[in-house]
Amino acid sequence: MATAQGRSTRVRARLEELGLSLPTVAAPVAAYVPAVASGNHVHTSGQLPFVEGDLPRTGKVGAEVTAEQAARLAATCCLNALAAIEALVGDLDRVVRVVKLTGYVASDPAFTAQPAVINGASELLGDVFGEAGSHARAAVGVAVLPLDAPVELDLLVELDGPAAGPADADASSGAAPGA
Repeated sequence: MATAQGRSTRVRARLEELGLSLPTVAAPVAAYVPAVASGNHVHTSGQLPFVEGDLPRTGKVGAEVTAEQAARLAATCCLNALAAIEALVGDLDRVVRVVKLTGYVASDPAFTAQPAVINGASELLGDVFGEAGSHARAAVGVAVLPLDAPVELDLLVELDGPAAGPADADASSGAAPGA
């Protein structure tokens, strides 16, 4: 069920139980949209771990950033992605399944625990959506990410029906900037 403003109630209540909230959605800073709907699916653009417009940490995981810090940043990326989805479809309660999460970890050459980092986002999705949060996933180590962010991710979710009419098929403003 949704409030009069079209905001999720069940998902937002669960986030509140977890001591979390969705961030304010910022306009993109490059040539992309934060999320696009196609039929019953929403794809997000890459989401960086912005908190109020800033990256709380930069650098490579395994060097300047610990795996534990990076896992928390992955959860932040996930909240930003959920905010982009909600901005597009109006209600996260419409999500019936998280289909796929792709996570990118800016890694020191010796760092090989990318899956543990992306678990920060995967576990958040399970905590928020229960069984519907179980998803396919890739956790990829990369040399560098935009703005020297330690982690970036994108989501693919399935909705309970088409996102909206053709005018609403993509978000012209939305989530925290990524790539």
